[in-house]
Amino acid sequence: MQTVQKIRCPNCGNHGERHYLSISKLISTQCHACDYLMVTCSQTGKVIEAYAPGRYARR
Repeated sequence: MQTVQKIRCPNCGNHGERHYLSISKLISTQCHACDYLMVTCSQTGKVIEAYAPGRYARR
């Protein structure tokens, strides 16, 4: 079973999604605005995969 929760992206603050995948015991947090992704184990909290692009500073 999969549950989807709407969240704010921890990288850019835009709207993102958190997917709870009960069969594989994974939590996937993603944002389509900045291409953020983090996949963690729901039992141990260990990071399985992560990608957080840097943000450009204003000049």
